[in-house]
Formats: sequence, structure tokens, C-alpha cells
Amino acid sequence: MNGPVRAWRCDFAEIAKKTMENIDRNNTPIKELLAEANHCVACGLCLPHCPTYELTHSEADSPRGRIALMSGVASGRIPLNERFIQHMDRCLTCRACEQVCPNNVAYGRLIDDARAMIHDHPAVQGEGRHKKNGLRNFLERELVARPARFDRLRPMLRLLAGSGVLSLLLRLDILKRNALIQSLLFLEDRNLPGLSWRRTYSATGLLRGEVGLFLGCVARLIDAETLLSSIWVLNRLGFTVHVPNAQGCCGALHQHSGQIDAAKLLAEQNIHAFAGLNIQAIISTASGCGVQLAEYSSRLGSGFSVPVMDISQFLDGLVWDEISIAPLPRRIAVHEPCTLRNTLRASAYLYSLLERIPAVEVVPLAGNAQCCGAAGTYFLDQPEFASSLLNAKLQAFERTGADCLVTANIGCALHIANGLAKQGKGIEVLHPVTLLARQMRIK
Repeated sequence: MNGPVRAWRCDFAEIAKKTMENIDRNNTPIKELLAEANHCVACGLCLPHCPTYELTHSEADSPRGRIALMSGVASGRIPLNERFIQHMDRCLTCRACEQVCPNNVAYGRLIDDARAMIHDHPAVQGEGRHKKNGLRNFLERELVARPARFDRLRPMLRLLAGSGVLSLLLRLDILKRNALIQSLLFLEDRNLPGLSWRRTYSATGLLRGEVGLFLGCVARLIDAETLLSSIWVLNRLGFTVHVPNAQGCCGALHQHSGQIDAAKLLAEQNIHAFAGLNIQAIISTASGCGVQLAEYSSRLGSGFSVPVMDISQFLDGLVWDEISIAPLPRRIAVHEPCTLRNTLRASAYLYSLLERIPAVEVVPLAGNAQCCGAAGTYFLDQPEFASSLLNAKLQAFERTGADCLVTANIGCALHIANGLAKQGKGIEVLHPVTLLARQMRIK
């Protein structure tokens, strides 16, 4: 299977000629990349765990192959050309390879460094590689980087959905072809009108502690139900929740596209937003954001003074003795996001959280070790690969016989639910904490 090459061209003979001139191999990032790449012993244990290698059976689309390519470009042995960029772009950054690597190679850092090397290369920088369609560029610049603006869109989105206009719009060919619009709008029923975030949500009853809640970008617009469910459950368990309004995007999309400086600025904004709060943890409801927040210190040089924890992991360690949870006699399929499984290594907490619901039957989705294809903006940049991976998930869900699917990452939820919706199936995809809050009779 051959994935699409990005729609841009430049003089790669000139790039090959200038690669040695324009990559400063004496700078610290390049030295660190080469040092980390040298830890790979090319054993090949990662190959069967790599989604793109499984699709293409090409060595260059495996972690081992990509590391060899990175090392070659960084050391000047091969040029930074179109083929190199294509193989770097095809990586999902699922980091499944890190789970099985006997030498603990930090592949996630390597792929980010390689993309930064591409992003900063003068011969590539001036070409069309970074040009996106006008709508997507506008959304990333004006909304993703400034997520508080999402809150202002919530009433308008609800109005469109309630009036039936949204359903009509989604039938237009121009929107049918736009995966970003389709993914943003299919969860309109989870959108809550008129919501404004309070800075503090006080605990109910005995105060057991205080935490901060990270809102994220897209989730605060189309999955506010998960965020409010988390606040409600935490309050019921005795925790006051702080939601600082100065927080912004976690920066993962920027970092994974090679925009390291932009990611650092967003990190500094978030660290400052949560500084000074008397909290014992920062809670994330999206595992993709959770990984980025947790790795601020190791990746970007500064981090939070308290741990970053996924909501399911934090809830697992609390006292539930006085909490009443209504039975739910349903079969629930569980999708484990790569970021939760491979990086945070906290996917087991999804099951322990769901098992608190009486009468529920929890079924792991077959192939949970493989990425669903969402991977940030991967489903937009590599639609052919993303569709193949999504189809495998949809088939696995069909075999479970479940009538509901839970996952702990908003990107995965968007991608999978959009696929189910296109099949004409009324399957709800939601966060496990939302399901739990419903059985606790959230108001």
C-alpha cells in the first residue's frame, strides 16, 4: 500500500546539495538526535508493532528504518529529500515501538526532532510544505492556539444543530469532502449551550483535596460533557477543582509538526496558568494532552510542580465508599488510545473505572495495541493510511456486539465516531468518566 505524498514540490536536487550546508551538525539538537539514534541496535523487534510497517511492509516505514534515515540526514550521509519527508510524515507517533524496544530508545523524541529538522530547513521552509487550505490554517491559528474562543462558538453550534441546519450543511459535497469539518461537527449533541467555565468548583461534603483541570482545545467545544462529568465526579468525591482561565493549547500538534518554539511558548503559558494554585495534581481527560503536559519537563525544559494524571488514574486511588452508582446492564467496548497505553501506560485504569458500575459488561476492543489512525492531524494529512487503520477498529467493534464504545482521547473519539456515523450506526462514543457520571445521576 502506498500512502499519498504531500501535495508540494520543490527542487530536491538543490536540497540535496544544500543539506550539508544548512544543517548545523554541531548544534545541540542534532547531537542529541544522533546520540539517541545510536542507541538503536536494529534488532527489528519493533517492526510487527508498527502500524505503518504493517500497511506498507517497507523498512523505511518502520521505527528501525526511520531511525536509520534520521541518522543519515543528521550526519550528512543522505540528503533531506522528498522521500525522507514522506517517511517521517507517515509516522503516527503512536510510540508502540517504545513498549517493546530492548534498548529503551526514545523514539517519540527522535521523530519530533526529525520533524523539527525538516521544519527548520531553509530549502524546505520556503516551499509549499507548510501551506494548508485556508479553513484549516484559520482554525489552527485562531482557535486551536487560542482555545478560549471555542467557548464563544458553543451556542452557535447548538443553534445550528437544534434547528436542523447542521444536518443540511453536512450533506453538502464541500463539507462531505472535508474530514476536519465532519469530525468537528458530528458530536454536536455533546455540546452544552451557554456554558462558561468557573475558576473554582467546590467539593461536595468533606474536603479531601484540590486539583486543577486541563480543558484542552477541541474538547472544550464539542466534548464539554466529559469535562463537566469529571468536575462533578471529583466534587462528589471531595475534591475542589480549579480551572484557570489563562490555560491554552497543550502544544502537542505544534510539537509533532516540528514547531518546537511554538510548543515551548504554549507550555510556558500553561505552566504559568497553574502556578500558585494549592493543588495536588493536574487532571487531563484527553490522553493526548496528558502526554504532552506530562513531558513538558523532559521535552521542553520546564514542567509543572505537581504531577499530571489522567482522570481515570486519579479516580482509581480515591475512596468510593459513600458513592452510589446505578447498575447498567450493557456491554461496553473499550478502545485504548496509544497515548494512554504506550506512553502514560495507564490504560488499565479505564477498566477499573468502568468496573465500578454494577452489571456492566466490559469488553476490550481487539487490536487495542494498534493505533486507530487519528493521531492528532494524521487523519487529515494521511487519509489513506488513517482510513485503513480506522476500518480495522470498526470491524473489531462490530465483533464485540457492544452498543457503546468508550475511549479516553478526544481525537480517537472523533475519528472512530465519525467512522461509525458514516456507516449509519447510532453508536455512542464517549469517555468512561462520562458514563460513570451518568450512573451517579449527574445533574
